[in-house]
Amino acid sequence: MQQHFSLADCDVVGFDLDHTLCRYHLPQSARLIYDSFAQYLVTEKGYDEDLLILAPDSLDFCCKGLVLDIEEGNFVKLAEDGTVLRASHGTKSMTFEEILEIYGRREWKHFNTVSGMVSRTAKYYLYDNYFDLPGALLCARVVDSLDQHDGQKKYDFWKDMVAAIQHNYKISAFKEDCGTYFPEVKNHPDKYLQRCPESVKKWLKQLKNAGKILLLITSSHSDYCRLLCEHVLGNDFEEYFDILITNALKPGFFSHTPNQRPFRTLENDEEQEALLSLDKPGWYSQGNSIQLFDLLKKMTGKLDPKVVYFGDSMHSDIFPARHYSNWETVFILEELLGDKATVPAKAESEPLEKKGKYEGDQLKAPYFVSKQWGSFFMDRVPGLENAEETLVHTWSCKCISTYSTIAIPSLEAIAGKQCLSPIQRKNHGKGKKTFVLQEHDEVNPNLERKVDLDLPLDYRFTRFSSNSSATAGYYPSPPRALLPNEESVTMK
Repeated sequence: MQQHFSLADCDVVGFDLDHTLCRYHLPQSARLIYDSFAQYLVTEKGYDEDLLILAPDSLDFCCKGLVLDIEEGNFVKLAEDGTVLRASHGTKSMTFEEILEIYGRREWKHFNTVSGMVSRTAKYYLYDNYFDLPGALLCARVVDSLDQHDGQKKYDFWKDMVAAIQHNYKISAFKEDCGTYFPEVKNHPDKYLQRCPESVKKWLKQLKNAGKILLLITSSHSDYCRLLCEHVLGNDFEEYFDILITNALKPGFFSHTPNQRPFRTLENDEEQEALLSLDKPGWYSQGNSIQLFDLLKKMTGKLDPKVVYFGDSMHSDIFPARHYSNWETVFILEELLGDKATVPAKAESEPLEKKGKYEGDQLKAPYFVSKQWGSFFMDRVPGLENAEETLVHTWSCKCISTYSTIAIPSLEAIAGKQCLSPIQRKNHGKGKKTFVLQEHDEVNPNLERKVDLDLPLDYRFTRFSSNSSATAGYYPSPPRALLPNEESVTMK
């Protein structure tokens, strides 16, 4: 395995849409998703109306990588070896002693299945993306409610949660204004969607001008995709891409072999007849990576064109693209922002009634380090019988270094002006205009000086690999939790 990765070496550059090319205002979108599911459970399934009330700090419960044990009503955070690091019953955190009593220091019972990237069964559900994550909080509160009213030991609410998801996200929901989610985003797109920075648009054009084939592969249906793209990229968004694939039904787009789904053409956002093969660029629905790759071979004139795919879901994007298609993968991980971001003081000091029209505007973004669950990347394990506590990687962190080529907080991180360290400077493309960094600050030797520079397409990123450090593939910098002797990330 080569030590470095460069976009210049790729023939094809593919992108997921939601939370990759289209970034959301996370506190607002999380509240909307929670409300969408909660409204359905209360109005259609008769659940407690208290579920509709959401305290401003409630989203602290939402942490990527949590797994819901559906029958037990427990959430678990897993170490890379499959043992349980933290757990809750509903929203109530378990003590270390309770975790030891229930789970011990052995591998969690479903770890073998979930580590194979089977994200959902009748027994458990893995929360790994921002569309799912508010549902974790709702399920936890449902468990709390059922315990309070019924004293249940086994739980049967999951079928109702699935119905809530289908009601809000089904293919026809956008056109029919069904549910809560789509009508709200249609009416208030600026509240939920971040417009794409000019630096990213410029970068997409640079990729095309350099002869790269650009793909958009999203599981969103074509009508919602159009709304998002027109809002974040502009009405000319189709010009950025050679091939657009909507309703891709990932991860099945990559994994359903040999029984792959055929591509379908679209007419007024309605899927048409199935195609026997994919013969030319355009906008399609469903499909599979096998036939797409055949078209890419034809378009590039190469037997094995090199593809890189950018996505935010380990389960739907990164793992299947790497495991089944052997593509390079760039993981969009907004948790890398959580190390450095802070809640504005205004959000903390103003009373709720003065926070404007939308009650949820000042809710904490889910990528902040959770007080309840600790770091997404690392955690502490108390020692037994007076032994010292140890630091361990989470299973989520292990997946990143195993299946990602590199990980970045957003596309802006490689498309905008860069602040490069001396080490990164060495990887700067040859033949480019050179620049000089000031000497490191004597008090803070890690301080980097701002350099007004566009990252060239032939910049060489250090990739994750088995023979390099655990932090190698993070750009522009690793999470603080993975740095030696780092105490600033909440883990306790």
